[in-house]
Amino acid sequence: MSSLPAVRTRFWLQSGFSVAALLLAVVTLISREWIELLIGWDPDGGNGALEWAIVAVLSVAALCFGLAARREWCRPRTAT
Repeated sequence: MSSLPAVRTRFWLQSGFSVAALLLAVVTLISREWIELLIGWDPDGGNGALEWAIVAVLSVAALCFGLAARREWCRPRTAT
């Protein structure tokens, strides 16, 4: 028997999205130019407002997905 409880696929998706959002937020904090390199132009005119907004949105998304995954992890299991 495994020591990990049986969880639904939803848990793994939420966990993955949480990690991905957190990683992108950290990457944006470290190198804010990746957005300009990806899309080819500077949408905020170089003042960095877009990058800070992206960090905020990704951080909130990581938190929300993490909390949802935790709720799924703690969810009562039914016998199958």
